[in-house]
Amino acid sequence: MNITVYLGANKGNDDSLERAAKELGQWIGDSGHALVYGGSKTGLMGILAEGAVESGGKVTGVEPEMFIQSEVQYDGVTELIVTKDFPERKRKMIELGDAFIAFPGGTGTLEEIAEVMSQIALQQLDAPCILYNLNGYYDGLKALLFHMIEMGLSTEERQKQIYFAENLADIKAILGE
Repeated sequence: MNITVYLGANKGNDDSLERAAKELGQWIGDSGHALVYGGSKTGLMGILAEGAVESGGKVTGVEPEMFIQSEVQYDGVTELIVTKDFPERKRKMIELGDAFIAFPGGTGTLEEIAEVMSQIALQQLDAPCILYNLNGYYDGLKALLFHMIEMGLSTEERQKQIYFAENLADIKAILGE
């Protein structure tokens, strides 16, 4: 299974994020799954990819041309796909994924996983979408999604493949591992 993971190119200021990113990458590599991610060697992205590579996993990085010019790509990936811009990158990462995980990240992570959630709601994508709610990171989004249903602006049916995982064990369970 190709697992597309969205996460930050920064490390953040909570050491548990680094440990969890490494653990997620190692599990993807150890389990025989393949990682699809943004392609960077920096921050949480680099830690995730390094964990998967060190565990013998296949890793596909999808990096926009502007970052290749800045040389932030992780050279240890199995395959590096260079896109002309972010919209093309987003499309490619969705195309390659069988399951999607939003690890804690910034506005780019939020924008990318929102596209996945939208495609799931519109039944254009049939795949699990997991928000890795490490230390309650996505509690606000969870409340907002529930509020959308309460207000009649979304339905449980449209959100049925959107999951919140508190830890790696939850992710494994959602993916049937």
